[in-house]
Amino acid sequence: MRLLTLGTIKLFWENHADAKFVLKAWVKTVQRAQWCCFADVKKEYSSADVLPGNRVVFNIKGNKYRIVVKIHYNTKFMFVRFIGTHAEYDKIDAETI
Repeated sequence: MRLLTLGTIKLFWENHADAKFVLKAWVKTVQRAQWCCFADVKKEYSSADVLPGNRVVFNIKGNKYRIVVKIHYNTKFMFVRFIGTHAEYDKIDAETI
């Protein structure tokens, strides 16, 4: 997958040092992935949740952080729509952000 908003993730781990190692591993896995549908994502990340509009929520660092991405399976592009703490996630509408 092509993660087109990598800078967003890097900025986040610069401000949340405890997430850096886990996020780097997540980025590496995502960049190697060739997902064609949500079922492929779920095989790799069993805790991932699907949302309308090809959005997926990933739990990071024991559910301390969450990433919402929009995936274009046909082009293999992925866009980070949100990254933040679980508490911050609870305040957004992940289906429209």
